Amino acid sequence: MISLTAPFTEAQIRSLRVGDAVSISGVLFTGRDAVHKYLHEGGALPRGVDLRNGIIYHCGPVVLKDAAGAWKVTAAGPTTSIREEPYQGQIIRDFGLRGVIGKGGMGERTLKACQENGCVYLHAIGGAAQVLAECVTRVLGVFMLEEFGSPEAIWELEVKDFPAVVTMDSHGRSLHQEVFASSQAELAKHL
Repeated sequence: MISLTAPFTEAQIRSLRVGDAVSISGVLFTGRDAVHKYLHEGGALPRGVDLRNGIIYHCGPVVLKDAAGAWKVTAAGPTTSIREEPYQGQIIRDFGLRGVIGKGGMGERTLKACQENGCVYLHAIGGAAQVLAECVTRVLGVFMLEEFGSPEAIWELEVKDFPAVVTMDSHGRSLHQEVFASSQAELAKHL
């Protein structure tokens, strides 16, 4: 397991390869469909949100306030990433991202942006939302809550030992493409 602590450097990220298991500590920002579309269309990041050398997590966490009024994440599973494919490459370039966490992989535009900008796609375990929530040590902030609602807002999360696997690297390799090609080849044998 490779330990990564935010902020992430281009050299750290370019040293990662498909198949590497990583443990992430530091700050992550969540972002789903509404945020990606908003940024793609020229929207500005709210004051206090800095994605440069950071990771965006495709996640709509379940967040509640405790008795003291502090936010507490109770579920933080990844959402399907391919929905962000029309936007992700531009957002990687424009905002200096070093990583994207989600599930299911992404396409050619994102892979190309990862190569050109020193970024990786990290696959988080679907169906483990409560387990992944235990890696969230603190909610540092929430942005655009009124505009987008809780699942689509930008949540600033402090995490410790958040597990993920590199499935798209900055060297042009995509485990998702490889599995698809292998499956297609195997299927062709039986047609």
